[in-house]
Amino acid sequence: MNKELITQTKLQVRFSECDSLQIVWHGNYLKYFEEGREDFARKHGISYLDAKQNGVATPIVKSCCEHKLPLKYADVFTVETTFVNTNAAKIIYKYRIFKAEQLICTGETVQVFIDEKGELVLNNPSFFLDWKKKMMLI
Repeated sequence: MNKELITQTKLQVRFSECDSLQIVWHGNYLKYFEEGREDFARKHGISYLDAKQNGVATPIVKSCCEHKLPLKYADVFTVETTFVNTNAAKIIYKYRIFKAEQLICTGETVQVFIDEKGELVLNNPSFFLDWKKKMMLI
């Protein structure tokens, strides 16, 4: 199916996220992506706690961020988080951060499933497949 699940999360740059020039330090963009994932989870009913309750964790194994323009102290911006549907046993999100209509950066994270022993889970856990069915992704 080609249904896309997308959320828009509004945030504001805090002073502690900036360097001495009042420009957002590059590492904070990954935190903004995490804010987008958390908001996605609340809005679409799939969270880290769901994974934990089903005996798995979802560590990030890949993250990338391509910076276009800087954010500065007090800027209000939007994190657009898009779930990438795949048959593989992983969770992929794409991100775009905008200030008004300006594209600030793009990015992606990839998470996998591991069991309580830290072993990679090669098949999608049943709770995740159930969620995908509920969302009409499969």
